Amino acid sequence: MIDAAPWITPSWPALAAVRSVMTTRVGGVSTGEYGSMNVGKSSGDLLENVLRNRTILSEHTQRPIRWLHQVHGNRVVDDEQFENGVQADAQITRRSDCALAVMVADCMPVLFAAKDGSVVGAAHAGWRGASAGVLENTIAAMNVSPAQLMAWMGPCIGPTAFEVGEDVRAAFCDRDASAAAAFVPRALPGKYLCNLIMLAKARICAAGITEIYGGEGCTYTEPNRFFSYRRVAQSGRMAALIWRA
Repeated sequence: MIDAAPWITPSWPALAAVRSVMTTRVGGVSTGEYGSMNVGKSSGDLLENVLRNRTILSEHTQRPIRWLHQVHGNRVVDDEQFENGVQADAQITRRSDCALAVMVADCMPVLFAAKDGSVVGAAHAGWRGASAGVLENTIAAMNVSPAQLMAWMGPCIGPTAFEVGEDVRAAFCDRDASAAAAFVPRALPGKYLCNLIMLAKARICAAGITEIYGGEGCTYTEPNRFFSYRRVAQSGRMAALIWRA
């Protein structure tokens, strides 16, 4: 297993049988704006560098990685539905011979694990996916009582940097009026600062999970540590991974 010192080891009481990691922009071979641990094939980076970075990550997990074709939706795939490049934004597994990955560059990655280690999941939760129910769908697909699950929320664009319009606010508040607390009005009418961390945590709590960890770090305001699509549109991608040991 390689040294993962530049990366984030989630701080949560998952069993030793459950392993997880989130990459930063450090530790790979890409150069320039993609320096250096870019794992996004569609980012505009040299494909050979992206593939080498993915190999570095696979060497760390010591197993093949399941990559999705993410579309900011709410589809979750399981062991029977997965195939390389499948269009989905979340996945679960009960197997121990693979690692699950979701890519992010401002959206929130959320990792899930059963307390007995029997099933794990990973979800890509930007505002579109979160408002459409990708977190709830992932929890349901794990087919375990939510009381027996825990969640870890990875770094995303923070509440002081994520400016949105009325459409984003409506996507959450039309379903749940209490979501209004996550939107701070800006001076310009119709603009808000959005707290994606608060929104995701509320969704996970409402689904029945009480053990929720993480939610730290801002991808937009920490350029030396994270890629950010909002900061630089031609951005690299980080990955959050979980696997059963």
